[in-house]
Amino acid sequence: MEDTLLVSPAPHVRSAVNTRRIMLDVVIALIPTLIASAIIFGFRALGVTALCVAVCVISEWAFEKLCKRDVTVGDLSAVVTGILLAFNLPSTIPLWQAAFGSIVAIVVVKQLFGGIGRNFANPAITARVVLLISFAGSMSSFKDPINDAVSGATPLAIMGANGNMPSLLDMFLGRHGGSLGETCALTLLIGGIYLVARKVITWHTPVVFMGTVFLFTLALGEDPMYHLLAGGLILGAVFMATDYSTSPSTSWGKVVFGVGCGIITVLIRVFGNYPEGVSFAILLMNIVTPYINALTRRRPFGAAKKTKKA
Repeated sequence: MEDTLLVSPAPHVRSAVNTRRIMLDVVIALIPTLIASAIIFGFRALGVTALCVAVCVISEWAFEKLCKRDVTVGDLSAVVTGILLAFNLPSTIPLWQAAFGSIVAIVVVKQLFGGIGRNFANPAITARVVLLISFAGSMSSFKDPINDAVSGATPLAIMGANGNMPSLLDMFLGRHGGSLGETCALTLLIGGIYLVARKVITWHTPVVFMGTVFLFTLALGEDPMYHLLAGGLILGAVFMATDYSTSPSTSWGKVVFGVGCGIITVLIRVFGNYPEGVSFAILLMNIVTPYINALTRRRPFGAAKKTKKA
């Protein structure tokens, strides 16, 4: 009797790494920046973050229950979305606006497209853009941690007005106005190194994104170090441009994605009406991600080339 070879459907390699494990690593990587934001902006930073996380989790649970889907709040993806959205908001934002943004992120951007892995754009980034367009006043009012006053003068705004910029050390440590999670470069880099070490993300997109901004601003006669440390560049490059669902899956695709994000960011910062361009850059590149994947995907060894029909 001849032996029978049974081939089961993929996947053939199983791993202990799952969505919950990955999201837990992202939460751990975000904790240093959360602590820094509380030190820099006060306990309201923790309140805004807690509210965003709570509304995201409740929105996901309620929508999935209403639509009779499997409840997925246990995978922690809604928690990550809530933290990232809060990190893109000023500490002074009205709480109802933060709650509205959380609902947009989960229900409109994520769940209406089928849930995790099916959304075409990063939920936190998209919600931030919606809030920025809808509530420009409150989204551009930032607490000055040095003078303990509310002001719209972020480093990028000061740079655009040719004002007196904070020192590079203050920029690195986060002692300036801005959104909750974008000011302290030190803790963001610590979180990024942790994610790379845990193999949750690769270096390609963050390094290429930031490197493109550095070289492009240098070529335009701008100060590249201030552009690296100002605004949400590091937060976006490390934690949002690397989102599995909305960024390329190939190494070369990640490089192309990073270059595109960097170029668009600088164009908006230097020539646009908005001082910050990171959110718009990532959102625009999210849209073209399927095309980047298609162009950079390697052909399997031995696979026949597609021939054009006559």
